[in-house]
Amino acid sequence: VQLQASGGGLVQAGESLRISCAASGRSFSTYAVGWFRQAPGKEREFVTASRWSGGSTYYADSVKGRFTISRDNAKNTVYLQMNSLKPEDTAVYYCAAGLGIIMSSLNNRHAYAYWGQGTLVTVSS
Repeated sequence: VQLQASGGGLVQAGESLRISCAASGRSFSTYAVGWFRQAPGKEREFVTASRWSGGSTYYADSVKGRFTISRDNAKNTVYLQMNSLKPEDTAVYYCAAGLGIIMSSLNNRHAYAYWGQGTLVTVSS
């Protein structure tokens, strides 16, 4: 599975942005898909994950209520809708996918076998 993230950009605080992760190579409707982010000088951190298409979704406390993960199986694409953006959301956002990830490991970046190249989201104050 090859992943391609896109849609990042520069927005003002309080605005919204949707980033995408397109998969090629095979359908990933049965894959767990996660979004992680990495700010300059910081560790890569979990943002959200979807266990499989139509399955449960999970969010980091810092984005709960503001971010939404969704899938479009026809397009083999996963989206991250980000609302009420804050300057502290500034980071490179990475999508990741994997098979057979147990629920307790969805927030563990080491559980994912496939990674996209990242897309930069910058939120100005």
